[in-house]
Amino acid sequence: MRILYIDIDCLRPDHLGCYGYHRPTSPNIDAIAAQGVRFENVYASDVPCLPSRTAMFSGRFGIHTGAVNHGGARAELYSEGEDRGFASRLNRTSWMRCLRDRGLHTATVSSFAERHSAFHFCANFNEVINPGKRGLESGELVGDLAVDWLARNAQKPDWFLHVHLWDPHTPYRAPASLGEPFAHLPTPAWLTEDVRQTHFASCGPHSAQDTIGFADAPPPGIAWNYPRQPTTINNAQALRAMFDGYDTGVLHADVQVGRLLQQLRQAGVQDDVVLVVSADHGENLGELNVYGDHQTADQFTTRVPFVLRWPHITKDFAGQARTALHYQIDLAATLVELAGGQVPNNWDGQSFAAQLQAGQDEGRDALVLSQAAWACQRGVRFAHEGKDYLFIRSYHDAYHLYPDNMLFDLSADPHEQHNLAEANPQLVQAALQRLDRWVADALARPPEPIGAEHGDPLPLVMKEGGPFHVRRELPTYLQRLRTTGREALAEALEAKHPQSKRPQSA
Repeated sequence: MRILYIDIDCLRPDHLGCYGYHRPTSPNIDAIAAQGVRFENVYASDVPCLPSRTAMFSGRFGIHTGAVNHGGARAELYSEGEDRGFASRLNRTSWMRCLRDRGLHTATVSSFAERHSAFHFCANFNEVINPGKRGLESGELVGDLAVDWLARNAQKPDWFLHVHLWDPHTPYRAPASLGEPFAHLPTPAWLTEDVRQTHFASCGPHSAQDTIGFADAPPPGIAWNYPRQPTTINNAQALRAMFDGYDTGVLHADVQVGRLLQQLRQAGVQDDVVLVVSADHGENLGELNVYGDHQTADQFTTRVPFVLRWPHITKDFAGQARTALHYQIDLAATLVELAGGQVPNNWDGQSFAAQLQAGQDEGRDALVLSQAAWACQRGVRFAHEGKDYLFIRSYHDAYHLYPDNMLFDLSADPHEQHNLAEANPQLVQAALQRLDRWVADALARPPEPIGAEHGDPLPLVMKEGGPFHVRRELPTYLQRLRTTGREALAEALEAKHPQSKRPQSA
């Protein structure tokens, strides 16, 4: 058995041709989808990068692993304490352990562990090939390393190769040789000039006026050579540059996918390899006034693509889509079962292998989605009376001044422009009750005993100063807001975050 898992950072599915995008960003991924099955409603349980891959490669929610942030104590796994044996829980039950137990040689081409100091990610990989640029490597470098690995190993009988492409992660850095492939094509219609102007007058990191963090320029002394990356969305040309920069990054990743497929053909194994395309999380491209980042528990940060071509299993459903709700960690469980393995009993991921093989489209009735690296939020993705809804509860708004409760009808408002929370108190209450039950159930029955520090990690993140990327940022940002004519927003943020307006000791 041979499995090639292509993991494309920050890839939102609605910017792929096979998911209906109007720009030709993904011919090679589209070809895989035409031969396999495309899943429309797959969501990362925990976002962004470190929490997402921790969940995926452990098979467990962040509320059970403890790893939900990008810094501080909750960027680490919960300690197992005295319950730890000679081999840790991760050693015994990680996704890669399951595949190795089935006789697969496991390898990854990724700098993720180094970039995020998330070395638990490496658990049970036989090989870790680190490109060495801490996430700033462009796709061709990753492609070179992955093609070389396939040239040496593709014909061997049993392997799993994880290839992590950072494009289209910001800063947008697709090579100039790709030109401007989308300059003649329209940008997404929903982000009008009126919407841009409203966002420009508002606030928050990576908002329209502060597009590369809390400002519109890199800090002094930081080299900036990214002509595809706008630093502020101050006009329609900058808006186009953002979409074109992101989409060219998607295309650059897709070119590397094509190189991998070509290498499989050259090795003569193209018809025998399981092909998987997914992402760690998506990307907001203007939604909720986040431009080119992944800060929320909303539809665009949490929803990921999942394209699967499994010879002799998906061929009867080639080109079809599945719409049921799934966590991304359900995919890991499904791949384990399809490979003939057994899903560990401490996993939160649930296999849908039997339904897939039977041609059925069944999944979860609702999903709970967590974010704690920028904002501190939980979302509830659910259906009600034939409509798709997303409820978001904010415990920290990442200085975007989000309301505590937000409710979006994704069926009628796919880009989350109209908060329906005040007009639908019963739906909000039902979502809050579902969220409370999910947390209580998760804490009442963890898959295995966990050390004494076990608890819901989101309150722990708030207790130690909030999400990592906004800690100690407010005093300086208040000054910027006042010098850019946004005094009223500065006052509102001071009132909402009274404990954050003064510098804290490091």
